[in-house]
Amino acid sequence: MTDSFEDCMVAARAELTMAQRLIQREITSYPAPIAGCDVQFNSLLAERQRISGALRSLEEAVFVPTPRTPVPTAGIESR
Repeated sequence: MTDSFEDCMVAARAELTMAQRLIQREITSYPAPIAGCDVQFNSLLAERQRISGALRSLEEAVFVPTPRTPVPTAGIESR
């Protein structure tokens, strides 16, 4: 069984989305912390940020500079 690149991206999104749901459920059910003093709760919040960032990075377009388009604002050259 050979996965394509697209299959792997779909799987990555699905796994990150599941992780996001699970960590949100854990945060929601966590007992009320003492603000700024609960290391485990703060760690859960940090993990939620990491997961959200990973999902965003899978969705955002990546600029790859080329000799004809060295910067994102250079536009598209037609010949």
